[in-house]
Amino acid sequence: MDSSFARSKYFLFLYSLFSFTATNCLLFVPPTKCHEHESRALLQFKKSFVISKSSYNPFSYPKMASWNATTDCCSWDGIECDEHTNHVISIDLSSSHIYGTMDANSTLFHLKHLQSLDLADNHFNYSQIPSRIGELSQLRYLNLSQTYFSGEIPQQVSHLSKLLSLDLCGAFDSLVPVNLLSLKISTLRSLIQNSTNLEVFRVNYVTISSYVPHTFTNLTYLQQVSLYHCELYGEFPPGIFHLPNLRYINLGNNQNLTGKFPDFHTSAQITTSELDSTSFYGTLPASIGNLNSLNWFSISYSNFSGSIPSSFRNLTQLTFLDVGGNKFKGDLSSFLLNLTKLRTLRVGFNEFTTETISRICKLSGINDLRLEFVNIGQEIPFCFTNFTQLSILSLYHCNLSGQIPSWIMNLTNLASVDLGGNNLRGEIPNSLFKLENLESLSVISNLLEGEFELDKFLKLKRLVFVGLCFNKLSLISGKNPSNASLSQIQGLGLGLSNLNEFPHFLRDLAELSYIYMAYNNVSSFPSWMWRKSSLRSLTVSHNSLIGKIDPQICNLKSLMLLDLSFNNLSGTLPLCSGSSSQLLQILVLKGNKLTGPFPETYTKTSDLRMIDLSNNNLQGQLPRALLNIRMLEYIDVSHNQINDSFPCWLGTLPELKVVALHHNHLSGSIGCPAACTFPKLHIIDLSHNQLSGSLPSKTIQNWKSMEASNESQLQYQYYSAYDYHMLASFSVLKDGSYKYSFALCNKGRTLVYEKLQEFYNLIVIDLSSNKFSGEIPNVIGDLTGLVLLNLSNNMLSGNIPSSLGKLSNLETLDLSLNTLSGKIPLQLQELTFLSNFNVSFNNLSGHIPQNMQFATFQDSSFEGNQELCVNPSVNKCEEDGGLPFVPPSTSDDDQDSGIFIEFDWKVVLIGYGGGLLVGLALGNSFNHEIFAWLKRICRVGN
Repeated sequence: MDSSFARSKYFLFLYSLFSFTATNCLLFVPPTKCHEHESRALLQFKKSFVISKSSYNPFSYPKMASWNATTDCCSWDGIECDEHTNHVISIDLSSSHIYGTMDANSTLFHLKHLQSLDLADNHFNYSQIPSRIGELSQLRYLNLSQTYFSGEIPQQVSHLSKLLSLDLCGAFDSLVPVNLLSLKISTLRSLIQNSTNLEVFRVNYVTISSYVPHTFTNLTYLQQVSLYHCELYGEFPPGIFHLPNLRYINLGNNQNLTGKFPDFHTSAQITTSELDSTSFYGTLPASIGNLNSLNWFSISYSNFSGSIPSSFRNLTQLTFLDVGGNKFKGDLSSFLLNLTKLRTLRVGFNEFTTETISRICKLSGINDLRLEFVNIGQEIPFCFTNFTQLSILSLYHCNLSGQIPSWIMNLTNLASVDLGGNNLRGEIPNSLFKLENLESLSVISNLLEGEFELDKFLKLKRLVFVGLCFNKLSLISGKNPSNASLSQIQGLGLGLSNLNEFPHFLRDLAELSYIYMAYNNVSSFPSWMWRKSSLRSLTVSHNSLIGKIDPQICNLKSLMLLDLSFNNLSGTLPLCSGSSSQLLQILVLKGNKLTGPFPETYTKTSDLRMIDLSNNNLQGQLPRALLNIRMLEYIDVSHNQINDSFPCWLGTLPELKVVALHHNHLSGSIGCPAACTFPKLHIIDLSHNQLSGSLPSKTIQNWKSMEASNESQLQYQYYSAYDYHMLASFSVLKDGSYKYSFALCNKGRTLVYEKLQEFYNLIVIDLSSNKFSGEIPNVIGDLTGLVLLNLSNNMLSGNIPSSLGKLSNLETLDLSLNTLSGKIPLQLQELTFLSNFNVSFNNLSGHIPQNMQFATFQDSSFEGNQELCVNPSVNKCEEDGGLPFVPPSTSDDDQDSGIFIEFDWKVVLIGYGGGLLVGLALGNSFNHEIFAWLKRICRVGN
């Protein structure tokens, strides 16, 4: 026993000693630094980039600036290490002013223990996301949003099977966003299959161009899904709405995406549903009342119809409701009275009855009221005076008459007033200038008249945007008080305002960024204009500007849009036209008298998206320096004196979609090397040149983007606001689109289209009035997206290819004034959209197809074919001799006979009148701030 007891005491002693030692060791263990190889990797990553000042976050700062080798990397800004292993597990470099290219050699991929990587809001210079991203197999959170990566998202992203949150939203700066990234449907399917625990999936502005996989319904943990502007099409799987944890869904701006709301379960947890600018259709189900957590519901500019169900009164948590731009009927009814938390209501552009007004007038909590295109048809209802908390009042295009009522001044909380597009008369009342909180005022497109002193606006200390365009006002500067420099005014819309000069009122506005002065009689710029360093948009189209473009215009380093079209400017293009501002996106100088060659100063730093120099007298060749403008989408130099061959080299520009070179002196063939593929070409107009040779099959085969027929491939289509939460009150037209027309001229007759397929399906080839010979290639039939094909007035021979019958979207086909022979293929009867057809003045023979489609075409579409039979009802067709041949006129006035194309896509808003595709191109390359301003300022109701 004694021996045992002694051993026990000895054991207890050793145990106590061990415990004491262990405890003290744990208490005094010196801190371990992060692993040296990870520290080196991070420092090397830092060295591979430079610090930029660009960021969307006003609180951003360069986090990597403080990193240095003398401190523990686990203590660095944006770095988090595992507390046990000291491996780097989290990197948050969001909004860190990073600029540069990331490639596969980046040391970032040495950090194998990373669980979270956030590089959002930096600029990776349009490099591709390296495929090695898939090696970071422990990633749970990956955020590469707004990072200016471009190209295809690598398939290796789908290897990240532990992902809980993935955000790859495309970058947007002050432009309307362009889809820089694309995602293959095969990669998307693999990602869904492998990353089954996904809770957040956001890929806004990533081109998917596919249907939405049904396998999304397997992601039972999914809480947020955002697929805004992904060029989706097909029927949306309704089961996604039934995912048990779904709270946020955004499918907006996918115009070809169809679907219907399912019946909602009582267990649904959805708080936000945004389906703006889609093709969702049908009525709202009564079960929508089960979404009792819903606080944001936006379905504007889709295809919904019917009445809003009474169950909507159950959605008592709603704060934002936008059903504008649909086909809803009836009265909004009393369910609105239950929505006591509602602060924003938008119901414009529907078929609601005027009883709606009396219903709405009973509400009191609304602070954002928009009744656009509701036919009030009277003076502004006095009952709106009940809305004492109203901050936004928009009664755009409501058929209002009378004067602007003085009682509006009693709504002292008003920050935005839009009374545009009505029939308001009289003068602008002084009472408006008692609205001390007013930030935005638009009275455009009314019948207001009288003299108006602009400096009255200086009384409104918070005023930012003013729109007075398209009235009968006579604007004068006023007394120009000294406090103008304190004004917050950034944008002024003064179009069609009887102005002969720039108002002196503008000179001292320190914040002035956007000037719209179209349709006036201004002949010159004041010298102070070139000192406006903050100027971002300058539109002085349709004026009387004369002389040379002042080279001091190069001082406007912040300029993003310059439009001096339709004036009398002469001389050469300024040398800085392609390099003065790295921010310049849109350059429109068409309709002037500019001469000389193109400048060779386009640099790789240029951000130009659109160049329109049409209708001038420019000479020489197109400068090869245009190849430096990698983001160029649109070029129009038609109606000039360009002496050059077809610029195949333009086909290496990755974003180029529109090439308009008609009415010049181009010569030679258009066959291009295999590398010049024009990967996104949708519209090419080479008409009225001296191009010759055969139509090259191999070159045409490379125009793969013209094969699209069911999905959007154009990225310059119209947009609604990218962030409806912030810019809900701003869009160019109410559906975010542009008014345009499409004119076809045929022997003096003009056919105007205003309801063509949407821009994303508008695919055009116009090679008319050249010297092309040989046969029409069969491969043209593979370009199934074609809407217009014009090969008229050439020397083409052989048969009309039956493959043209595959062009199911074709609306116009002009093969006139050639030497084509044989019969009209019966396959053309299948072209159900074909509304303009011309094969006149060829050598065709046989019967004219007699289906309903061909019966609508006039005889003039077939004249000048000696052996073509108009009336097959008798067997004497051959004896009849067909239509008599009438030689076409050779006078200058008739050289454009046959259907030739003159694009006249008017952006009515900003006064574009003629030329090729201006409205279309502006849809892609327009600053969102400019959009916001222009909508408020110069929206024209039609």
